[in-house]
Amino acid sequence: MTTFADHIRAHAGDDNVAVVLNDDKWTYREWVRCIAERAALFESMRRPGPAHIGVLMDNHPEFTMWIGVAAVTGATVVGLNSTRRGSELQRDVTFTDCQMVVTHGGNAELLEGLDLGPANGRVLVVDTPDYAARLAPHSNAQLPSVEVDEKTNLMFVFTSGSTGAPKAVIVSHGRLDMVATSLIGITNMTADDVTYMAMPLFHSNALMTAWAPTVKAGATLALREKFSASQFMPDVVKYGATYFNYVGRPLAYVLATPPSELDRKHKLRIGFGNEGGEQDIAGFKERFGVPLVDGYGQSETGASINRVQGMPPGALGRATSPDVKVLNPDTGEECPPARFDVDGKLLNAEEATGEIVNLGYNTFEGYYNNTEANAERSRNGAYWTGDLAYRDADGFFYFAGRNADWIRVDGENFAAAPIDRIVARYPGIVLSAAYGVPDPEIGDRVMVALQFEEGHQFDIESFSEFLATQPDMGTKWMPTFIRVMEQLPLTQTTKVLKRQLVLERWHSCEQGDNHVWWRPTKGESYTKMTVEHAAQLREKFVAAGRGDILNH
Repeated sequence: MTTFADHIRAHAGDDNVAVVLNDDKWTYREWVRCIAERAALFESMRRPGPAHIGVLMDNHPEFTMWIGVAAVTGATVVGLNSTRRGSELQRDVTFTDCQMVVTHGGNAELLEGLDLGPANGRVLVVDTPDYAARLAPHSNAQLPSVEVDEKTNLMFVFTSGSTGAPKAVIVSHGRLDMVATSLIGITNMTADDVTYMAMPLFHSNALMTAWAPTVKAGATLALREKFSASQFMPDVVKYGATYFNYVGRPLAYVLATPPSELDRKHKLRIGFGNEGGEQDIAGFKERFGVPLVDGYGQSETGASINRVQGMPPGALGRATSPDVKVLNPDTGEECPPARFDVDGKLLNAEEATGEIVNLGYNTFEGYYNNTEANAERSRNGAYWTGDLAYRDADGFFYFAGRNADWIRVDGENFAAAPIDRIVARYPGIVLSAAYGVPDPEIGDRVMVALQFEEGHQFDIESFSEFLATQPDMGTKWMPTFIRVMEQLPLTQTTKVLKRQLVLERWHSCEQGDNHVWWRPTKGESYTKMTVEHAAQLREKFVAAGRGDILNH
């Protein structure tokens, strides 16, 4: 098995374009020379202890070069999330034992006033004269002759944190090479391809489905510093991109942009990603003529489920291994198959829904410095994904959300993802999210947050009629609360930040927000929630002895 040190060395004399950002280009020959210079700088600064390099950058050629530095020196890059702030960012740096941090002017100020532990006073800001001066003595450096093997850690990538505190996933040279090889096979990537990467490089999706296969294939990586829906197709056309990666909801944002003459004047031939909505995948193919390969996967690569031809609407696909099953997390037993009525309504949601578990071989390498989380993922000889699903009699999986997405209404447990899929059918919706909020007496009630296309006028009567006429909407699934927002909160990988929505509940009404509707009791019509309604509801919680719930 080859390492990424091997791949970098193999391109040392390659004059194909390696990286492009705006009008700046680096051939592989130039890119490898830049890596050698930075590797020499790192070795001059290296201290005893974990050789962990924090990188706090948007997508920039320097980011790719410092991953290269780690590859050829046997060090490990820690991808730092630039949306984190204050004590959370400080925790990420110190928790992963970074001995230095590389950043740029736009993010350097995020580190000001933080105690970075071993990295204190060891921050390199790449767009400054000081950085250029530090590099100057190493201008003729050669790649170091450090022994690196497939088990050497190349990068720590933090989980998205959409449902909890981010964990640092270990990514070795060997695992990344395996994933890169798989992606090259799926996309038929060659050195003639151009990968458009707008997803953040600190996240596993960009690392594994864009950077790694592109470098291994000797193709060109076209960067956008941060994702922009309006600039997606202009960039694709400008760079002559043939492939792109995505994760989360960017497809929905791109489809919400006005039609353009560029929609069919591009060279894109394929896209690969995770968590694309079924309607968005179909809509992307219809509008842009580009097929998408969308699968279930995690940063941990512990279990995989892929879409296949002829699968039922709403399905996630079939597992790539027969060892991937849906288990009851309490009993460890396999859940019975999901049963549906003639309208597609799930009849046995509680008993059929469980956790996706891989009982066989998986490539999870653990979380750095997190014994508790490792034990949660790997137990009884199996890999537990933490994701919910149900599986039909034909073996097709249906995603049901994260294990934090359980909702319990009137004593019945069910997951949020099926409600997400139903609500997303409503015309004009860009993003939607279903989640549980507390009931005044016991259990939960369903709440949905909606984001519409620009200029859309929300009509509660129309939306209420839509909900009532969806044949697969479970009786307990009907939302009690509906919140319309200009922008749903997202992680930087464009996943909806449900834990924030859960905490916000309907409390915006208490500050005068008039974009929340509710039904106080089942069967009632939806009405706008007022400050008075919110106060009355809070009083019910207090009377039932559940007032403290609203303070958390």
